[in-house]
Amino acid sequence: MKVAPSQPFQIVYSLLNHEFLGYLIEAFVVQRNSRGELTLLNQTLSTQNVDEFAKELDERDFELVRLIDSIQQDTIVKKFNTRRLPAVDFFLKIYDPVKGDKLLQEAICGYLEAMKAQIMALLPGKPFYVMGNDGNPAWLPIQWMSEPAKVHFHFVRNPDSTHYFPIIRYPVGRELMASDTSAKSRTLADSARNEVPGGSAETVRVDFQFKDALMICDEPAWMMVDNRLYHFSKNVDGKKLRPFFNKNHIVIPRNIEQQYYERFVTQLIAAYDVYAKGFEIRSESIEPVPVLTVSELAMAGRAVPAAVFSDDSDAVDTDDDGSQRIAFDLSFRYGEFTFRFDSFGTSANVSLEKKGDDYIFHKIRRDQRMERHKLAFLRETGLDLRHGRLAIPKMEAFNWLSDHSADIQNAGFLLEQHAQDAKRYFLGYSSINVSIQEGRDWFDIYANVRFGEFEIPFLKLRTLILNKKREFTLPNGEVAVIPEAWFTKYSELFSFLEHADGIDQLVLHKHHLALVQELERDGLAAAIMSRKLERLRDFEEIESFPLPVAFNGILRPYQKAGYDWMNFLRQYRFGGCLADDMGLGKTVMTLAMLQGRKEALQAAAERGDDADSRPSLLVMPTSLLYNWELEARKFTPSLRVMVYTGTYRDKNTAQFDDYDLILTSYGIVRIDIGLLSDYRFDYVILDESQAIKNPSSHITKAVMQLNTANRLILTGTPLENSTLDLWTQMSFINPGLLGSQSFFRNEFQVPIEKRHDESKTGRLYGLIKPFMLRRNKSQVATDLPEKVESVLYCEMSADQSAQYEEAKSYYRNLILERIEEEGMAKSQMVVLQGLTKLRQIANHPRMVDADYEGDSGKLDDVLMRLESAMTEHHKVLVFSQFIKHLNVVRQYLKEKNIKYAYLDGSTSDRQSQVELFQTDESVKLFLISLKAGGLGHNLTAADYVFILDPWWNPAIEAQAVDRAHRIGQQKTVFTYKFIAKNTVEEKILSLQRAKQQLAGSLITTEETFMKSLTKEDIMVLLE
Repeated sequence: MKVAPSQPFQIVYSLLNHEFLGYLIEAFVVQRNSRGELTLLNQTLSTQNVDEFAKELDERDFELVRLIDSIQQDTIVKKFNTRRLPAVDFFLKIYDPVKGDKLLQEAICGYLEAMKAQIMALLPGKPFYVMGNDGNPAWLPIQWMSEPAKVHFHFVRNPDSTHYFPIIRYPVGRELMASDTSAKSRTLADSARNEVPGGSAETVRVDFQFKDALMICDEPAWMMVDNRLYHFSKNVDGKKLRPFFNKNHIVIPRNIEQQYYERFVTQLIAAYDVYAKGFEIRSESIEPVPVLTVSELAMAGRAVPAAVFSDDSDAVDTDDDGSQRIAFDLSFRYGEFTFRFDSFGTSANVSLEKKGDDYIFHKIRRDQRMERHKLAFLRETGLDLRHGRLAIPKMEAFNWLSDHSADIQNAGFLLEQHAQDAKRYFLGYSSINVSIQEGRDWFDIYANVRFGEFEIPFLKLRTLILNKKREFTLPNGEVAVIPEAWFTKYSELFSFLEHADGIDQLVLHKHHLALVQELERDGLAAAIMSRKLERLRDFEEIESFPLPVAFNGILRPYQKAGYDWMNFLRQYRFGGCLADDMGLGKTVMTLAMLQGRKEALQAAAERGDDADSRPSLLVMPTSLLYNWELEARKFTPSLRVMVYTGTYRDKNTAQFDDYDLILTSYGIVRIDIGLLSDYRFDYVILDESQAIKNPSSHITKAVMQLNTANRLILTGTPLENSTLDLWTQMSFINPGLLGSQSFFRNEFQVPIEKRHDESKTGRLYGLIKPFMLRRNKSQVATDLPEKVESVLYCEMSADQSAQYEEAKSYYRNLILERIEEEGMAKSQMVVLQGLTKLRQIANHPRMVDADYEGDSGKLDDVLMRLESAMTEHHKVLVFSQFIKHLNVVRQYLKEKNIKYAYLDGSTSDRQSQVELFQTDESVKLFLISLKAGGLGHNLTAADYVFILDPWWNPAIEAQAVDRAHRIGQQKTVFTYKFIAKNTVEEKILSLQRAKQQLAGSLITTEETFMKSLTKEDIMVLLE
């Protein structure tokens, strides 16, 4: 029958003895009768039915029921019976005296002990009974002994042996006396007082040497004697009491006495109250000293090499691959005795001393509060010891020591190393103090490096760090480990330092100003420099320089700022990179600076000052030579300009003395570098300086050899493919700014490109920022007009020029002959045919000869500028009146997998191409034939317009530009018209200007333009 929850009932807990599992506890509900007495009607209580009886249960009961379920036979079988044996077979085989599984028995026993310890902690005060043989769960009540009993362990050393036995004492009170009124118990209680050391009038000795004593739980001990249930102070282990259930004492023979004392008695004295006769126990209270011991752990299968490095005989090459580890051990020294930290909270430690035949046990009371406080202190510093020990990688360990050795010693710790360690490490405080002072041309570097009492030469430290040597030997033989922080914080400084000429002094180029300022800001160095130099990083504070008198132009505000910046850099002999967007006037800013330089040197000479007036060299792609020459004539007509190029150039640098500016190409510099490197220039300026981005190219190697007082580079795309592009260009303007190529690769290129290290990106930017001026169109929008139009002149290639000259000769003879025979009116068709052929060859000979395998100067220039614009994230409309010309560009774009939109007269879905260009950010180019795209389309996504070939009528070109420059356009539109130099294109442009009024009012077609040409006009076109 089941217990009725609606009727009175009581929960009880019963102790039963399982055949294999030992003493277990179960929970029951027992029905009460009308008098409130327990009946024989009962029911097992489990997690399955506990809710039915919830009204009489508290939270402790619910937790007890859950824990009790976890030690029942079915649960044990389910948890440990991995072979799925029947329950009976499982127990018979596991607990078989001969073939039983001892390991599994231990696992089950350990589990049960852990669970019973939790149950017994919650059970006191609950109804607890011994289960009867008939299954009655409330057969015999168990009396809870509320106070903890004390165990006194006794040793008596005799001449031939030592006797060991425990005595249990319990406080005298009605609880004990009222529960047992037998004469025997009263006599025991009376006679036990003060019977042995440790006894008192308030305690009685409890004699538990009889057969029905039992141990319910061992850790901690819960023991039942005469139905009284005892627990113990100091969490006595029940296994230390079990041996005495059937014997009065244990005998330790003399021949194993010392071993027994060392292994067992010392631990017992440390944890419990021990009384002895025949040997002495001394309790001592001593102020502890925390000790942190450092030791190197041996590496498996590998020795640590120690080798002589370079000229530093005391440098040690550890070849540290991260496998070396350093162990930290925390211990506490109490007088002459040292004890390792015990995270389990041992209150005392005992050491054994033998003097002759006598033994003395020294019991040191541990100051656990102080020990835990010291452990917490170490953890706060980042040394997270567990159980008083921690092993970490070697560099991590010494980094911690470098940062905290002073702190831990100030906190009272002793730092020690195991005496048996072969390598003795320096464990003290190390420091580096760097001071930097501005000199005339350099920063002078002074540093003091100390490892304890030893001062280390700064040059020696630099050599070690640059060669990645982390260890070296001090004069006292100890091995010092250089802190990792020094490698990271000072690596750039050490890499950029140079030896000053003639003195044993390390110096730093002034162009490393940003590094100096950063070291000072981070508290890594003390710097002394002029206020003027500090202002370099704040462009707004750069002083204003007057514009040159002979400059024929007006600089917009942002261009004037660039002009001032270039002049400011020259004052400190710094090189600069003007990296403004395409179209923002790098050419005009540079010419203004060169004109100002000329006037300043002339004024100095007139004052009688020592002014060495030298010409400047401006290097560029061949296609830009003519444009620079034209711009110089326009804006700086007083500059004497020489174009040093051509197959038959006069290779005599003496002629440069008669000029202010020498224009040449990268190709000429590469060929003539042996000659040019011997000439001293005032400025060397590189236009489109990305041409030297490859440090191993012949052009780059040649440019680096040029001899100059000042350096400047111009580019819209300083970084095209790799951060190495920056290294080469920055190394040209300020040699050594970014260190050696290998240093740059390891320090910046790999971390930035492979690991996307934002901190390294920031560091690189910080180093180059003072020397790079970069503005995009959006930054200077308020300074720009709505439209900026430019004409770019392109040199034909040699093959192209030869084909053009051949065609020109043929058509000139043909046209002039036809005019003589038939007159101008009837010769217009052949004139148009001839001029068209020449225009096409000027663009690309492939437009008239499909088998042409040569190159085109115009195409090279167009592609270079297209790539620059795309790199700067601009959108470009590319117009041509020739579909064949667009096809030449398309072929290149397809080879490079560059996305584009396209529109000509045959395009069926024009709107989809417009939307593709307008809405897709990845489509930067729109190739359009002038006839198909000149009208009716809004292409406001574009901010650049390239006109590949001049149209007969400028009004049609203007309509093409207006595809981008119309309502809705928020950006300035830049228009570039590409003209092949010394061709019919250039001459048509001149005729357009001459006939501008006519063109604006009358000329709307090729036919009307042809009718406007005279014989003299045609002769000019065919010259």
